[in-house]
Amino acid sequence: MQSFTRTMATRDVVVVGGGVMGLAAAWALKRAGRDVTVFEQYEIGHPYGSSHGETRIFRFAYSEPEWVQLAQEALPLWRELEQESGAELLSLTGLLDASADREPLRAALDACDAPYDLLAPGEAGRRFGIELAGELVLELHGGIVRADRALAAFSARVPVETGVRVLALKPGNYRVSLETSAGIIDAELAVVAAGAWATPLLADAGIELETEVSQETVSYYDLSGAHTLPSVIDWNEETGRHAYSLSAGENVLKVGLHHSGTLVEPGRRGTPDPAVVEAEAEWVRRRYPAADPEPKGAETCLYTNIDEDQFVIERHGSIIDCSACSGHGFKFAPAVGSRVAALA
Repeated sequence: MQSFTRTMATRDVVVVGGGVMGLAAAWALKRAGRDVTVFEQYEIGHPYGSSHGETRIFRFAYSEPEWVQLAQEALPLWRELEQESGAELLSLTGLLDASADREPLRAALDACDAPYDLLAPGEAGRRFGIELAGELVLELHGGIVRADRALAAFSARVPVETGVRVLALKPGNYRVSLETSAGIIDAELAVVAAGAWATPLLADAGIELETEVSQETVSYYDLSGAHTLPSVIDWNEETGRHAYSLSAGENVLKVGLHHSGTLVEPGRRGTPDPAVVEAEAEWVRRRYPAADPEPKGAETCLYTNIDEDQFVIERHGSIIDCSACSGHGFKFAPAVGSRVAALA
């Protein structure tokens, strides 16, 4: 990857943002025969946005069939990227869902022919050393996607120009002008996959996107054999939030509290919230008796939130808004990219 130095240029497709959604969109566009360039204001894998870190949860385990189907669409595309890159990106050790009401989840999985097992109370403790209450759903296509490897695999296959910030979009008749930190770019199409930075950028182009950006905290724990364990979603029925855990390496457990962050403006590296880390550590003490409950580290990432945890993938003339987000988008990235390519 090399920095962009020209001051005037004409392009076919420009993707704004080198997070996982922008890179996946560029990958799909290139596979569809388009001449595509990604502009990233920082570096690939930078710590200021939503895509950095080692791992994310992969799962079919959703209570809405449309999300199950989108994950099913993404799975073979992840496997294709693995074949292209020679890197293992998915580790499907299963996912334990601890919802008090399991019927919507089971109905959605049944409707989509997604396999799962039911575990009796106490069985997760006996099999995995994970103490979760009640009967559980073990979704068999769950596990993790290696986020760092995924970014590397996508970005190795598309032109990425780093250190280029897109300041404004000016749509015209059949084309779009991009004002960037390196000059003016004229393109047939701009794909805005700028995450937390998308709303103000699109607003200048007359496209309304109502989002809120929150800074979330995750923490890490020593746990022998973590890489062989299923991921976990442990629902809190009273708050509507959930704790989640997943492998972040051979003996490292990653833990988060979904939607526990505070609203922020993007552009600064965040500081982990001590209260959230404390709550995560307490959850580890209760759920993973074999883990060291003292955090070995913590970090932040951004959620770009839309009502009802939805995604936005829509075309407005010469601009495609690709704001797949709401804190659960990573697993779907190659499927989202294919939707962008279909719109282009």
